[in-house]
Amino acid sequence: MAETLNNPRAGIGMTSARTRGRMVERLREQGIKDEMVLAAMGTVPRHLYVDQALESRAYEDTALPIGFGQTISNPYIVARMAELARHGENGNGQTLGRVLEIGLGCGYQAAVLGKLAREVVSIERIAALVGKTRARLRELRVNNVKPKHGDGMHGARDLAPFDAIVLAAAFAEVPQALVAQLADGGRLVMPLGNAAQTLCLIERQGEAFVERRLEGVKFVPLLPGVA
Repeated sequence: MAETLNNPRAGIGMTSARTRGRMVERLREQGIKDEMVLAAMGTVPRHLYVDQALESRAYEDTALPIGFGQTISNPYIVARMAELARHGENGNGQTLGRVLEIGLGCGYQAAVLGKLAREVVSIERIAALVGKTRARLRELRVNNVKPKHGDGMHGARDLAPFDAIVLAAAFAEVPQALVAQLADGGRLVMPLGNAAQTLCLIERQGEAFVERRLEGVKFVPLLPGVA
């Protein structure tokens, strides 16, 4: 697999492919059914997206700090959001062309989405994090993820429409600027709310938008502007 070529942290013991396999089986037990999503989760080495001091915890079902006040989401929520981006709540799996991610972070979720889409455009407001993650993705040969420094609340109008938009940070209300950038049949997946947050799915059907609110989640807030 490309992500582990020539990398001294490729993984033994708690960071091995076998450990990823156990994580995938746990995701099945938690209700993730999409085999493409499960394959992506089993392929992308999560321990290479966290600091080396935390890599032994990489495959636990927990969020971990990545610096700059940000976290890497737990494996279940990454898989759940990817599955919703492909299927909606009850639909058939969709082949994804261009996907927009808001909140690049350490690049892990973008790399998973990159296994499911032709191209992932990922916007991050923290410049230092963009630089660090761009270098990591280049090292791991993740070539179809395009990191951008900017204010994610505005999306990327010049690259729209998107087959899916995934927000890796919570917002108090649905950002209409992002909804407008969905392709017909496209889906936006986001944590909605402040202290109490709900995973929200919005599907575009022509000029109509169908919103569903799913399970409770906990994400860092989506902040405006750049840093």
